[in-house]
Amino acid sequence: MKWIYLLAALVFYGKMLFLPNLTGLVGEFSEFSIVETVVQESGVPNAVSGIIFRNRLYDTLFEVVVFTIAIMGVQFLLADEQPATEVHQFTDYPSIILARLGATIATLIGVELALRGHLSPGGGFAAGVAGGTAIGLVAITSPPEWLNQLYQRWRAAILEKLSVLLFLALGALSLLGLDLPPGEMGAQLSGGWIPWLNILVALKVAIGSWGAILAFIRYRGLL
Repeated sequence: MKWIYLLAALVFYGKMLFLPNLTGLVGEFSEFSIVETVVQESGVPNAVSGIIFRNRLYDTLFEVVVFTIAIMGVQFLLADEQPATEVHQFTDYPSIILARLGATIATLIGVELALRGHLSPGGGFAAGVAGGTAIGLVAITSPPEWLNQLYQRWRAAILEKLSVLLFLALGALSLLGLDLPPGEMGAQLSGGWIPWLNILVALKVAIGSWGAILAFIRYRGLL
């Protein structure tokens, strides 16, 4: 087997050394012209959002599915363990104040990234990470019973599943060519489904992180 690996490596390096660079065939397309094309076709100034939610939407749909399966896996694998008898949290007042201040800032950033991620740097995944960070900071400074009651009161588990289903449905409509009007470039409601897909991804990632945090706190006693 070692000889097969060695031969494959030699063939691979030979291709890079001796075969012509095929990218030279498209040299007339500069980097900026490609970005401009993506922006014009997607209808949003943020080319990254245009690529994620339009050019490679098929991949993004499965990324959301993979994240959903990962959260379900965390809850499934920890379900057989005994709940922790002690939860490690911040107890000193300055740390609690700083953590909650950080949670407030992270929440505001998450909302901004979710609502305007198609107009400026950001997007649904970054917004979800900011929201999950805010929830984590609250979790290490608050009683776990209160956090779990809040999770149940807001029907967060149902909301998470609905966000995934809506995201898949809107993504399927977009792939079938059934899109909203593109709107005016730079406007809040522009880019067809892209702003709504951003919001749904943000909800999915933030609420999914919330569920994983609760599972780790309950069965491991820490984040």
